[in-house]
Amino acid sequence: MIKLDGNYGEGGGAIVRTALALSTLTGKPFRITNIRKGRSKPGLKNQHLTGIKVLKQLCNASTEGDELGSERLIYKPKKIKYQNLNIDIGTAGSITLLMQAILPVLLFSNKKIKIQIIGGTDTKWSPPIDYFLNVFLPHLRKYAEFETSLERRGYYPKGGGKVTVKIKPKYSFSEIKEAKPIELTDQGKLLVIYGVSHSSKELMKANVADRQAKMAKYILSKLDCGKKITVEYVDSSSIGSGITLWALFSDKDELNFDNPVIIGSDSLGERGKKAEKVGQEAAENLIEQIDSKAAVDKYLTDQSLIYLALFGGKINCSEISNHAKTNMYVIEKFLDVKFNKKNTVISI
Repeated sequence: MIKLDGNYGEGGGAIVRTALALSTLTGKPFRITNIRKGRSKPGLKNQHLTGIKVLKQLCNASTEGDELGSERLIYKPKKIKYQNLNIDIGTAGSITLLMQAILPVLLFSNKKIKIQIIGGTDTKWSPPIDYFLNVFLPHLRKYAEFETSLERRGYYPKGGGKVTVKIKPKYSFSEIKEAKPIELTDQGKLLVIYGVSHSSKELMKANVADRQAKMAKYILSKLDCGKKITVEYVDSSSIGSGITLWALFSDKDELNFDNPVIIGSDSLGERGKKAEKVGQEAAENLIEQIDSKAAVDKYLTDQSLIYLALFGGKINCSEISNHAKTNMYVIEKFLDVKFNKKNTVISI
């Protein structure tokens, strides 16, 4: 039984998500205490419980403590039986955070899997769906084929966003050593910046999505590359807005599809926050990440560590955050690996 302190390091829900994924994948049971102890509302939230429920269903795990607000969890997995998944988080709980718990498991399925999830697509303290689709997911395409569809956006508090992901894995867990390692060390040459600026249709009269995009383009005009930011006004259950930007880099004047260098940034609208401020935040953050000369932004670092541990390799990131250090703590408990850190380079 692997024992984890849920208050270690950053002390958030990532400890639970990473432990659930690796426990299910490796078959190693775990006990975690002090879940989200330092938060204003400690313990398991609805989105964590959804992740537990889904993975429990996949591997017929036995559990203790899987209830709302619980600060402890015991999870004992059995053999995985892969199947299609239809998931409704029931709130604006983050779809992308849920995917952090289940995707490492589904990546080694013995058949093509279809996942449909209803929940929040653009919510606080989580990667927006556009970041997941355009920055994170391309890095896994050498390990699986993906078909994705954003069918509806879901803002806080009602959620109601809908995302479909189809996964056709290229390797089983026993074949993992045959897969290519992750090699993201050199940023390369900046080619183009893409983006999506979006808002609910209720904000169309105020041109919120247009204003977010316009300010972002203005801030990014200093960069010598092409820029394409699309604008969307969407039907949604709650009013909201946001913008996601991503920069593509080349390796010797061409894209490296096995190890793509894609750096991302985002900002979320909220009541009382001007649309121009939203666009400014995302653009300035993207420039900061680009100026670091790193091949991996600080957000992707946290999310990629589990795959770096599984497949091996090396990444040069802009920052090793407390989130990243916390993920390393959990990963090293489950896998026979040791993260090597030299400045901002992390290797296995």
